[in-house]
Amino acid sequence: MKIFSLMPSRVVCLLSFAFLVFSCKSKKVVGDDSANAAMSAKSIIKNHYQNSLDFKTLSGKMRIDYSDGQSSQGVSVNLRMEKDKAIWISAPFGMVKAYITPGRVSFYNKLQNEYFDGDFAYLSNFLGTELDFEQVQNLLLGQAIFNLNDSKYDASTVSGNYQLKPRKPMELFKVLFSVHPENFKMASQQLSQPLKKRLLQINYTDYQQVNKWLLPKEIAVAAIEGDERNTVDIEYRNIEFDKTLSFPYKIPSGFKEIVIDNEAK
Repeated sequence: MKIFSLMPSRVVCLLSFAFLVFSCKSKKVVGDDSANAAMSAKSIIKNHYQNSLDFKTLSGKMRIDYSDGQSSQGVSVNLRMEKDKAIWISAPFGMVKAYITPGRVSFYNKLQNEYFDGDFAYLSNFLGTELDFEQVQNLLLGQAIFNLNDSKYDASTVSGNYQLKPRKPMELFKVLFSVHPENFKMASQQLSQPLKKRLLQINYTDYQQVNKWLLPKEIAVAAIEGDERNTVDIEYRNIEFDKTLSFPYKIPSGFKEIVIDNEAK
C-alpha cells in the first residue's frame, strides 16, 4: 500500500500515520446515547462544532500498535501539540522523531539513518484530495476532517449514531461521517475511492472528559487498498493541557533522504 510502503521503517510508519488519530485517558463520559431520528443535519453539525476544543498546548504519551496482516509491532511515544501550529512525536531515546506544522511534514529514524522532510503532498495524493494541517488536527481531536458547513448533508440514524452523507457526491472519493449522539463528536470517518479499491476508516470508539475538554479515548484506524490491509490502534495516557512546551527537532547530519514517489494514481 502506497501510504505505508513509502516508509521503509515500520516504526516510522507507526509514528507518521499516528498524525491521523488521537485519544486520551481519564474519566469516562456517560450520557444519553439515543439518537433523535427527527434531528436535522443542520442541528447535528451545529452541535458538533459547539463541542470543538479551544486549548493552547497538549502533551502526554501514547501507545501505538500497528499490523499489516502478516506482522505486528507496538511502540510507546511522547506526544506534544501546539494547537494550529505543531505536532511532535518522539520514540524512546529519540530514536525516531516526527514533526509537522502547517507547511511541513518531517521525520527521521536513527535505526535506519534516514529522514523525510517535505509537505502534505504524498498524503494528499493518496487520498485524492488536498490534505492540510487543519484537517489532520481535526482528526486528532475527533472533529470532522472537512468543514461540514461547506456542503449540504442528509441525516439518518444508524446503529444508535447520527450518520451524515453528502447530498451531492464528491468527484474523486466518497465520504461518510458518523456522530455520537451523546456528545456530537465523531464516531467514525470514512474516505473511499471505490474505483481504486481504497478505503480509509477511522473509528472513535469512546470519549472521555479530561479537565474541561472532551477527547477521544480509543481510536482504530484501517487503511485498505485492494487486498492489502493495515491497521493502527492508539491509546493515549497522561494527557495534560496548556503547559509550556518546546519542540526540539533537528535532522541529524549524514542521514539519507527518503524520496516519496508521487506518481499519478
